[in-house]
Amino acid sequence: MTLLFRPRLSSLQLAGLLHSPPPSLCSAAPFGRLSPKSQILKPPILHSSSSNHALFATRTSNPGPTSDSARFVRKVLFVPPGLEPEEVTDDMVLPGSNIVIGPYAGDAKIKEVQFVKSSNRPKDCPRDDRPEFAMLGRSNVGKSSLINALVRKKEVALTSKKPGKTQLINHFLVNGSWYLVDLPGYGFANASEAVRMDWSSFTKGYFLNRETLVSVLLLVDASVPPQKIDLDCANWLGRNNIPMTFVFTKCDKMKGGKTKRPDENIRDLLELIRENFPQHPPWIMSSSVTGLGRDELLLHMSQLRNYWDS
Repeated sequence: MTLLFRPRLSSLQLAGLLHSPPPSLCSAAPFGRLSPKSQILKPPILHSSSSNHALFATRTSNPGPTSDSARFVRKVLFVPPGLEPEEVTDDMVLPGSNIVIGPYAGDAKIKEVQFVKSSNRPKDCPRDDRPEFAMLGRSNVGKSSLINALVRKKEVALTSKKPGKTQLINHFLVNGSWYLVDLPGYGFANASEAVRMDWSSFTKGYFLNRETLVSVLLLVDASVPPQKIDLDCANWLGRNNIPMTFVFTKCDKMKGGKTKRPDENIRDLLELIRENFPQHPPWIMSSSVTGLGRDELLLHMSQLRNYWDS
């Protein structure tokens, strides 16, 4: 199949959320693909130093001549395992995202969720082979609300009007087969310096040593302009070869006055991300209020999880 620029994909491109970056900002290496289990591949970061993280690897190749459509797909879209850029059609792209759905996508319904434990050290986390997704973001990004929306239950994750209340690694078992992990929010102003340093230490230790981690869901507030702390976090994950998906929250928020719309803030952040990554990491728009992106995010997670577990 060839890429067909039907109206929906073309409209996204014109909106500025999906468009091909200038060649000077792109690497010849293709977007990292996932490999089963401990050989998960991620998008390499342009200015990162080589990582000695044995759990992860990156693949490079020298692709032959391709069409403009295939080059667009390779640079801008997240093409999952089991597909080549030339096989992607516009109806395979999830709405409000750059994520292509491939053959590993499966049953994404959440039928059961159970709180397992809270851990204050990575070594105290559950010790089994179940795959897991970790949610990370600024402490007021709406992380707990999104978890509740994903599982369609209230108070599964602790919500609070006081940012930074979650300060443990919380594991939730979904359908008895995989974990959703709620991590402490970063950047909360009221925490002491000692608490911030402790958060940094044990959270980074979790990322670097967790063999069952399939991907980090990095939540970014789309109702505000790009924040340096989010970019710093994304760069750290990239430098350490930690797979990630950007989940833009609060996409229903439309602030008054001269404030930019969520789609404009997303476009601005993707422009900044492009400076460090040869291809965009996967990203998706969401809202815990309207349910925007809920089913699509779960479908994306299903294909990553199924391939990891294959």
